[in-house]
This record gives sequence, structure tokens and C-alpha cells, in this order.
Amino acid sequence: MAGVSLKCGDCGALLKSVEEAQEHAELTSHSNFSESTEAVLNLVCTACGKPCRSKTESDLHTKRTGHTEFIDKTLEEAKPINLEAPKTVTESEEAVDASRSHQTEEMVVPEVEKKLLEELELMGFPTARATRALHYSGNASLEAAVNWVVEHENDPDIDQMPMVPVNSKVEEPRPSLTPEEVKLKAQELRERARKKKEEEEKRMEREKEKERIRVGKELLEAKRIEEENERKRLLAHRKAEKEEEKRAREKIRQKLEEDKAERRRRLGLPPEDPAVVKPSSPVVEEKKSSLPVRPATKAEQMRECLRSLKQSHKDEDAKVKRAFQTLLTYIGNVAKNPDEEKFRKIRLTNQTFQDRVGSLTGGIEFFELCGFEKIEGDEFLFLPRNKVDMVVLNSAGSELNSAINNPFFGVL
Repeated sequence: MAGVSLKCGDCGALLKSVEEAQEHAELTSHSNFSESTEAVLNLVCTACGKPCRSKTESDLHTKRTGHTEFIDKTLEEAKPINLEAPKTVTESEEAVDASRSHQTEEMVVPEVEKKLLEELELMGFPTARATRALHYSGNASLEAAVNWVVEHENDPDIDQMPMVPVNSKVEEPRPSLTPEEVKLKAQELRERARKKKEEEEKRMEREKEKERIRVGKELLEAKRIEEENERKRLLAHRKAEKEEEKRAREKIRQKLEEDKAERRRRLGLPPEDPAVVKPSSPVVEEKKSSLPVRPATKAEQMRECLRSLKQSHKDEDAKVKRAFQTLLTYIGNVAKNPDEEKFRKIRLTNQTFQDRVGSLTGGIEFFELCGFEKIEGDEFLFLPRNKVDMVVLNSAGSELNSAINNPFFGVL
């Protein structure tokens, strides 16, 4: 039985003709081909008629279009393969044919309706452009020529004289318009072009207005969200201050009770009956113990860090206040100039830094809570630009302001 396909011995692909085998060889560099009695698969989609040469190709077609029914026309299309290589035309033969065609076909300027050409020239169009417009619009009318010029005014060859073979067929020119009709037609065309331009400008204005409204809505929504977040942050900050004040008052109250008991003891008076004291604190503690424990936020960690710093140096109020103000200065500089590396890099061995912050308990930890990292063998504290978080820096500033201005801060 004669072969009906060529099979690539390198990859197993089936090819219908010698031309396909040559193309396959050029693309893949495979050269081992042999005749095969296995026909190339031909599955034709019943919905759109697209032929598929493999099951994979038909599956892809089904996935893209949703067409699932195919007709197998493999045997109908199978024909004995012709092993003769297609005849190629050499470059010399092409050159000879080209020279012959150039010799036999002489190019000239096409004939156009002279009156229409004159009318276009009177309207201000160059001769070459007017001739080109009349030729390619078929000498139909002045309006058709002007429309052609409007549509092709950006063509690079718009002002080149058109050339056609001598023997090309030229259509009979149609009757031209009178001068009055030419003026009316030109006025009509200008009016039409003006209206079209106005409609386009109006459309662009509407699009710009829609875009402006969309951007405005997005900005308003972003501003609303930012204001809502700021409001929540302020409420949380006020709540934390109130809790801090409440704990401080409770501490002072306990201290007063202890002093009162001490004075009674020194005066030889009996201690007060504990049954008279309201057991308010244990009840509160019992209620608190039933609440679920939530993880501490970044702001709470900063507050606890500052409280620890103040309690570790409770007898050095001036030194603690100076440390808080130094921390506020560092954080404020970073918040105002996030792109300046000199504000985001601190030398730990700097004596001034050590005296004000570095030597105090919790000073370095506060910087680390703000995103700073130790680098170069713990010689520097550095805040990478991509880790600058304005929310964290603002929270740090708020906590530092509260620690500086709240007289009850860190009493517990």
C-alpha cells in the first residue's frame, strides 16, 4: 500500500506533504523522515468547520469555543503522498520575470475628471493630492474625493502623484457640479466636518467628566476611610489614657490606705474592719478573668515599653523625660523625611545617643517596635525604606506625647 503521509523519525509527527516535511525540518532540524500508511488525523468541527489534526488540538478548540462535536474525515482526505520536491523559482528567474513585467508595463498618471480636479484645486488642495483622491475614489463625486482626503490625510504618500499602467481601464468620468453646487457642497462638507469635530470634542469631554467624577469619588472614599481610621485611633488612645489614669488613681488610693493603716498602727489604734471595705476590686478582677485574652497591639507594646523605661528609672524623672523627647525627635524626623537615609540610620556607639536613650532600659526596644533593625554587627540601628510604616510611626508619636504630657503615666 502506498504511503499517505510522511512520519518524522525523531519526534513521530505525521505530515501530509513534502512541503510540510521541509517546513518541519527547518523549524526542528529533524531530518529522519519515512513514508507511512497512517493517515494524518482530520477532525472537522461541525459548528464552525475548523479542521483539527490531533486530539489535543480538538480538545483545545473545545475548551476555547465550547464546540464538542467533530466529524472524522481522515479517510476521506487521505491521498497517496507525492515524494517529488516542489519546484522552486530561482532568483535569476524572478529577476527576469520582474524585468519583463517592468518592460511591458509602462506607468503613467491616471486620467481623472478635469472639472472635479479644478474644483478641488480651487478649494485649496494640491494637484497631486486632488488627483490621488479622484483616482482612488473612482471619479465618483467631489464629496467622495474630499472624504477620501479626510480619511487618508495622514498617509505618507498623500502628496505623491499616483501612477497606473498604460493599459489600465479608466472609468468614464461622471458629470461635474456647477460652481454654485461646488460652493454649496464645500460648505456642506465643512459644516459636516465641524459637527463631527464638535461631537468628538463633546464625547471626549463626557469621558473626561466621567473620569473626573470617578477619581473624585475614589478620593472622597479614601479620605473617609482615613478619617474613620484616625477617629478609631484617637478613641483607642483616649481609652488607653483613661485606663492609665484609672490605674494610677487606684495605685494612689492603695498607697493612701497603706499610709492610713500605718498611722493607725503607730498611734496604737486597732486596724479597720476589713468587712467595711467594699470588695470592688476582686469583682472587677473576676469579671476581667472571664474575658477572652487578645494579643497586644503594636501601640500597647510601645506603651508597655515606655512604662517599663519610666519604672526602671523612677527616681530620674528629668532623664526619663529627656529620653522620651529624644525618641519623639528621632521618630518625627523619620515620619517627616522617610526618603532621607540619615534619619533612618542611628549609630549605637554615639555617646550622645547612649546618654539619652541607648543606655536606658527599653530605649532600643522602642526603636525595634517602630521597625528599626540592628545591622553591621549591631553597630547601627537601621529602618529600611520599604519597612517605613506611617501608621506605626504615628502611633509611636502619640504614645510618646502621652508619656510626656500625662502626669500619671508609668505610676503603676
